[in-house]
Amino acid sequence: MFKRILIPVDGSDTSNKALVSALQMARETGASVRVVHAVNEMAFLGGIDPYGTYSGDLVGMMREGGARVLTDAMAVAQSAGVEVSQALLDEPGQRLGESVAEAARLWSADLIVVGSHGRRGIGRVLLGSGAEQILRLSPVAVLVIRSGPVGDGNHAAD
Repeated sequence: MFKRILIPVDGSDTSNKALVSALQMARETGASVRVVHAVNEMAFLGGIDPYGTYSGDLVGMMREGGARVLTDAMAVAQSAGVEVSQALLDEPGQRLGESVAEAARLWSADLIVVGSHGRRGIGRVLLGSGAEQILRLSPVAVLVIRSGPVGDGNHAAD
């Protein structure tokens, strides 16, 4: 059974659904959990000024937001009675999948539980698919938790 579960969180409903699912699994099996949040500067290229630096303190704000997401996830995990740790993944230029795969290797995770928004078409092209990146690059098993309930047309066969 899985003993070290890594959970990427971003504060979204889908991410929170994955967190709750992973915590239930961890509670039932006695697994340890690590919640991670990746600071993704690449997602905010529009915030770069003409001199190649981030306008304002965009990266600082992204780090602060990530710290809040991790604090909230830690509180949920602790209230569930699960052993939990956290990590803010902040490697400039690294994509989400790369950051999560590296975090899984460094922490010796044996499972990653990730939420998927199930974006398609232009939404997927513009926003990318973090879950797909993680699936492709993960050194361990990945459990993908879908955003919608079963039967809403938002399942793997679509």
